[in-house]
Amino acid sequence: MTITTVIFDFGGVITSSPFEAFNRLEDERGLPRDFVRRVNAADPDHNAWAKFERAEIDAATFDTLFAAEARALGHELEGEAVLAVLAGTVRPAMVAALDTLKARGFTLGCITNNVPSGSMGVVGAGMARSFAKAEEVAAIMARFDHVIESSKVGVRKPDPRIYKMMCDALDVAPAACVYLDDLGINCKPAARLGMHAIKVTSGEQALADLSAVLGVPLAG
Repeated sequence: MTITTVIFDFGGVITSSPFEAFNRLEDERGLPRDFVRRVNAADPDHNAWAKFERAEIDAATFDTLFAAEARALGHELEGEAVLAVLAGTVRPAMVAALDTLKARGFTLGCITNNVPSGSMGVVGAGMARSFAKAEEVAAIMARFDHVIESSKVGVRKPDPRIYKMMCDALDVAPAACVYLDDLGINCKPAARLGMHAIKVTSGEQALADLSAVLGVPLAG
């Protein structure tokens, strides 16, 4: 089937990976490398991170629950500190690729696991700084034909339902889609549905792989 649609994750694809910021936070606090990921991997469907991305709890509750989960794993780390470093740096080449694909007639979608945007005032200035470029993000989001945010629909990746929601919204078969995500666990459900999944390890690699699949030159 001809590919007509490209669906992107946001954090770690359009922007740099938040894991890099988590590692810097861990270094600053003297915590083990990848400790934040370890906390978020424990009970992944029902922990504080999962609940927050589904908008089942507010930021203040996340701050408290995450701290308790971190403490249970042997270290002190408040949830607010994690949220404060969450936003990544936009990759200009990825944004340029969106414009190129749009000009070539491709349909563009974005599926993002995110947190409620109105919560930043609850946890204070740290998280507010992480959303300082909200206008820039909004301009990027406007390039997509459809955006699905976990915090708005109450479903998060890798739940297969969220990929089906996108296909339904765009009226497209999974086999006509390419899906890009920086997490393999999120690529697998897309691939099982029939999408061509690309695991993103860097902006350059993602654009090279996408170019090869689509036959469209995309500068890295």
